[in-house]
Parts: sequence; C-alpha cells; structure tokens
Amino acid sequence: MNKIGNISGKKILLLQGPMGMFFSNLDKLFRKNGATTFRIGFNAGDWIFANKDHYIPYRDSIDNWESFIEKFFIQNHIDKVFLMGDCRVYQSIAIKVAQQLNIETYVFEEGYVRPNYITLEKWGVNNFSLIPRDKYFYQNLSENDYKHQDDLPTNPSFFKMALSASIYYLFAYFGKFRYPHYIHHRDLHPLKEFGYGIRNFYRKYLYKVLEYKKQDYIIQKKFFFVPLQTYNDFQIKTHSDFNTIEEFIKIVITSFALNKPNKDIYLVFKHHPMDRGRKNYTKYIYQLSKNLNIENQIIVVHDLHLPTLLSHTLGTITINSTVGLQALYHDSPVKVLGNAIYDIDGLCDQKPIDYFWENPMKPDRELFEKFRGYLINNTQINCSFYGKGIENMEIFK
Repeated sequence: MNKIGNISGKKILLLQGPMGMFFSNLDKLFRKNGATTFRIGFNAGDWIFANKDHYIPYRDSIDNWESFIEKFFIQNHIDKVFLMGDCRVYQSIAIKVAQQLNIETYVFEEGYVRPNYITLEKWGVNNFSLIPRDKYFYQNLSENDYKHQDDLPTNPSFFKMALSASIYYLFAYFGKFRYPHYIHHRDLHPLKEFGYGIRNFYRKYLYKVLEYKKQDYIIQKKFFFVPLQTYNDFQIKTHSDFNTIEEFIKIVITSFALNKPNKDIYLVFKHHPMDRGRKNYTKYIYQLSKNLNIENQIIVVHDLHLPTLLSHTLGTITINSTVGLQALYHDSPVKVLGNAIYDIDGLCDQKPIDYFWENPMKPDRELFEKFRGYLINNTQINCSFYGKGIENMEIFK
C-alpha cells in the first residue's frame, strides 16, 4: 500500500507537506525517476521550501479552492497527488475531488510505528486508513504478509525540525500579504511559536530536576497509565467524540474513581512532549481527583521514559494515540476511547472503560505481531522527515 508503482511518465502534484525540505527532496526524486511534477503552496512558508521552477501559489479564498483544484487536475492530467495531513481543509477538499476523478492520492503522516518510520497510505491515514480492522484477517495471514526487515536508524534531528518550523512560520506570517486568504490549521504567529519554544526548552530541563527518581517510585506501584495527546491534534478533533483533552481526562478520572476504589492502585497521567510549552493539565487533574476524593491515587508526570512506564503498567487508556501501539508492543492491556486503526478485538480491550479497571485484557501476542508486521509492510517507510530522507527509500514497486 505504501509502494506507489512506476512513476515514469506520470504527472504528480505535491500539496502542502511537512515543514522543511522533505517534499522538495521528494519532488527531485520523482523527477529523477521520470515524472513531471507540480507543487501548489498556500503560504510563503510553503514557497520558501519549494522548488521554484514549478511552484504554483494559491492565493484565492477557500470558497474557490474546490473549483480551482478540479480544473487543475483536469487541465494538467494529474495521475497522482501527494500531501501531508488529510484532515486539513485544503487537503480534505483535494482528496474528495481526486476521488471523484479517480486520481490516486497518497497521504504522509508521522509514523504509526516510532521512531524510525513515517506513514504513507493511499487515500487516508489514521481513522481514514484502509487498513483492515478484522482480527480474522490478521489471524489468516501467511508469514510472507507480515514478516518484515528490521528497521534502520533514521537519525531524526530535533534541531532540524525546530529550525524548519521557525523558518516556515516566519515566512508564512510575514508573507501573508501575498496569501491574504490563507487558513492555517494551527496558530501561525511566529512570536507565539517562539515563546512556546522557549517555554518548552526550559520546562524540559526543569522537569528533569522535578521528576528525578519519580519513575523509580512509580514502577514500584500498581498503576494504570494515561498518555495525553496534543490539545489541537486532528486525531481528537476528527477521529474522536472529544472536543478537548479536559473532557477525556474527566471521563477517565471519574470512571477510575467510581470503579477502582482500591487504595493501592494509582492512575498516572503523562503530558505529551509536544505540548510541553503550551499546556499543563496538572492543576485540572488534581482538582478533579480532589473532588472525587482520590487525589492520593493520582500522579501527573511530563518527561519520564515512556517504554519503562508501558512495560510496568496494569493497563493503558488512550483516545487514539500511537502510544497505544507502543503499549501493545510492551504487552500492556489497552483501552481506546476514540477511533484507532489498532482498536481490534484481540488487541485492545473491547469492554466499556468502567469494566476495564477490574480485569484489563492483555493483547494476543501472535495477533499483534501479525498486525504490526502487516502495518509496517503496507503503511510505513523506514525514514524520517527530519533525518534520513525518502530519497534513499524503495517506494517505486
């Protein structure tokens, strides 16, 4: 599914990709392999990282985008479209039009399997993925369908990601007079992003001090684990019934309080590292737990070692984070409260959350190995947006 076939002679459109040079390098790779490529950008941040000789700026309103992209597809005889983020407004419209015209669309996203993979799927990712969710499908797989090569290190660079983001936001913000109608899926203000970055930096080292030996304390306890997701993630906005992270926290704490009163069981919340400079739910969590008289059973952390927590927990509760897949890898029972590709009978506990605390179901190890192998073979590419690039990958099969 992540093999796109022979592209020689094909006409390919690249829409908004990840911040940085990844899509420009992909563009060069396509041309090197005989394709004709086009690049449409929506802001000056897209422009600065694009190959300028075939870059097309879209400066009109979102209301006219559907008719524009339909004409563009037809007039340029586009065969394939590549983009990042299928829930973003421009991308979702482009995918809909491409499907109507039977134009193959491939969507990039952060890897389902971390840290050495990125995701590439036809038509959609996450809950829009075409990956089967029937346990019998995976139980009946032959060995060739799920056996895979070990992944190679991709050396992702946080500095490269941060620098790319800084450049992108600066150009997008100060060049917005050239793209007056652009609608970004997040806050586009560079000064705010810079402030978040500074706060992220100092909190990272502050938590190292404040949480010193806290992990040793936790793993000696019996505990359930709740990894929080980024507050503005499309995984929540589009692929769950939650409007906010606070809603999710409230449901989990309330269910725990009402159904697991055992005083020797703890509930551990871990903040998402990408929200380190933006959000802190600690006060909210402790106030809720105090109201329910379970504050002594609640622990809130930020930067502890995730695999260690997952390998010691009684169970993991998530909306639909990729941490759920990591939890299954570490043999942790998992309860999904949103929509996730891995929420399959035999892998994740299908009982309502109120019944999860008493008897959490461990994943079927053989089923998980088959599912994970099939997922890697069909949706994952062993490279990084900010490390080892796609130009070295075998995707034309």
